[in-house]
Amino acid sequence: MQTDICFHCHQPVPNGLAIQEKVLASTRSFCCYGCQAVAQAIVANGLEDYYRFRTQPAESAKTTDPVPAELVMFDEPDVQQEFVYQHGELSEIELTIEGISCAACGWLIEKQMAKTPGVKQVAVNVSQRRALISWNPDETRLSKVLKRLGRIGYKGFPFQPHEHEASYHREQQQFVKKLGLSGIMTMQVMMLMAAHYFDLLGDMSTLTRQYFNWIALLLTTPVVFYCASMFYSSAVKALAARTVNMDVPVSLAIVITYISGAWATWQQVGQVFFESVCMFIFLLLLSRFVEHKSRYQAMQTSANMLKYMPVSATKIEASGQTTVLARKLNPDDRILVLPGEIIPVDGCIYEGSSYIDEAMLTGESTPIAKHSGDAVFGGTLNGDQSLKIKVSATLNASLISQIVRLQSQAMASRPAVAQLADKLATGFVFTVLIIASASYGYWYWQQNPDALWIAVAVLVATCPCALGLATPAALTCAMAKLNRHGVLLKRSDILESLANIDTIVFDKTGTLTQGNFKIMASWFIDPDQKEQTLSLAAHLEMQSQHPLASAFTTLPQAKYGHFDLQVISSPGEGLTAAYKGDEYKIGSPAFTGTNDIALPFCANVVMTCNTKAIGAWRITDSVKPGVETVLRSLASKNICILSGDSQANVATVTKTLNINTGYGELSPGGKLAKLQSMQHSGHQVMMVGDGINDAPVLSQANVSVAVGNGTDIAKASADIIFLSENLTSLPLLFQISAQTKRIIHQNFVWALSYNAGILPMAVSGLLQPWMAVVGMSLSSIIVIVNSTRLIKTSI
Repeated sequence: MQTDICFHCHQPVPNGLAIQEKVLASTRSFCCYGCQAVAQAIVANGLEDYYRFRTQPAESAKTTDPVPAELVMFDEPDVQQEFVYQHGELSEIELTIEGISCAACGWLIEKQMAKTPGVKQVAVNVSQRRALISWNPDETRLSKVLKRLGRIGYKGFPFQPHEHEASYHREQQQFVKKLGLSGIMTMQVMMLMAAHYFDLLGDMSTLTRQYFNWIALLLTTPVVFYCASMFYSSAVKALAARTVNMDVPVSLAIVITYISGAWATWQQVGQVFFESVCMFIFLLLLSRFVEHKSRYQAMQTSANMLKYMPVSATKIEASGQTTVLARKLNPDDRILVLPGEIIPVDGCIYEGSSYIDEAMLTGESTPIAKHSGDAVFGGTLNGDQSLKIKVSATLNASLISQIVRLQSQAMASRPAVAQLADKLATGFVFTVLIIASASYGYWYWQQNPDALWIAVAVLVATCPCALGLATPAALTCAMAKLNRHGVLLKRSDILESLANIDTIVFDKTGTLTQGNFKIMASWFIDPDQKEQTLSLAAHLEMQSQHPLASAFTTLPQAKYGHFDLQVISSPGEGLTAAYKGDEYKIGSPAFTGTNDIALPFCANVVMTCNTKAIGAWRITDSVKPGVETVLRSLASKNICILSGDSQANVATVTKTLNINTGYGELSPGGKLAKLQSMQHSGHQVMMVGDGINDAPVLSQANVSVAVGNGTDIAKASADIIFLSENLTSLPLLFQISAQTKRIIHQNFVWALSYNAGILPMAVSGLLQPWMAVVGMSLSSIIVIVNSTRLIKTSI
């Protein structure tokens, strides 16, 4: 008798056990309810392709581990391959977090998750409702990380653009339902209470007043228990973690007002403020709703770039063309992209030419001509011709995926002002609770019948929501604005550092100039050996990544001749090779030791054989379009060039661009020494570069920028990356930095001034609860609206 095999773990299914589930359009059998639950979770999360493409059976879910079965699936290697990234010994995942309501939620998640064994870093982006978590897989499992997150009251699942979007809309619908119900009930209760307080019906009897109170209580109850439920759950999460957040005083105010009103109605004595509690909840929901929408608009530009990636791709195989999932493409696969289609992954064109719209990446609307051999990037739009592309990276490793991860990492580094705001907000909540308690005690001792309402007004009016939003709201909007223009920040605190920059240092080649090098003058010690010398120079330069090498590798002489060379590269300086018993060097005059030889022109590349110069070349480049305009807009900064090119070429560029200072013939160490000298003189220096020989100075600079045509190592060393090859975003960067700093200060001044001004009024009893509600809600809305000016302002 044949035994059924568990579809999930491939273990035998016990005889007589009928546990089944529909997976991949067929009914499957499972060996236990644990395996069935994992399969259900995989299907429910849209990960059903795991079963189609997995390479080995999953582990059995028969376990005494208390981790829920729906989380166990995230420990499967094939599932993790899609959204877990490796950084040395650590694993990293980006999660969508449901249940985040304010800045205090992010603080709570970071503090509590950091206590989880094996978790090394937690960074929550409240605006985007996402968290970046790094952990050591040898110490803990992803399922346990997710379980810990659930225990503190938040649901987390791997960030997937479409699911993230769906999560936002689910929360949006909940907001609309609660906001609508609270709005309707508030209007009804206010009409009843208006008649009650102002005796609009004329000489209202006690029985009628009591009847109105009971109706108001009935209408208020669903508002308190349903509409305000998010505030209670947030407060409970904080208290369970032995801390307080902004929803603690909010919840206390609601509960106290409701219970006291219900007691007064039952006992037929005292005041009721049902209209105030309804209005409080309605306005608080309204402010959170506006905040929710503003955050979504702020992050929409950058946070969900992956949602525009096509799900499928046309793969070219020996048997013909087939449609496959884009995320299953691997390097060296070949795909066909038709006109008007979005390119699904990064790759290199091997057949065809077309115009590619890269506006989503660079912010530049003009399509770029791409030909065979050119690189293309996933998410960009193919123009009017078909292209055949060789895949160079999986979807996880694509440029657009790196951009999304980079933005999450940027928000992980919090500026000093953001850290100060967190500390102030948390401390302020404790202070508010103490002051509210003291106010009640004092006015109760003074036998003031409104003692309780004064305490409630203090709790409501001084809730530091605006203070907690002051910095993250502005930073999120600033980064979204920069992303629209193709500028990526690795750290959000860089915006703070930019304000102090007084000196900008540029590399010349490939940064200020186009990098299209041409040989303008040449010299050979033996004219009869010109072709042989050029051919040897070209084959040597093929081993170099220096931009000047392109002037040789495109020569016809590079296409013929065979040289058995053992080449040693000195980055930024030159190359050394042995050939037929002789030692050849090619590079800068300083590297080849030929500074003192007499030549008919100033050469920046010299070739020697056994220390004797046998060839020399003057290689020049043209300035990039728009550079002069950019430098004029930065006239308030000290501008300097540090280059490995000849001093003559550097002097030509400095004269063309009206730059006062330019240093040429510098090795990477020389550039570093010059930059350190500027810093020792008290200057705050920004370095803008693109090449391998710029990596040391990019790392040393106070702020570093790598332009879009820069090498990977330069980008790894830089704080800021321009996706475009031009420098037109540089003035924008300084302008946004200044605006961000100004708006953060405005937010802080407003938040602190409001709390400082409203507190004495609340404590003294001059502020009615409904006034406190309006003031607190408006303070948060003002901060959000003020921050979104960063996105809407035209630059």
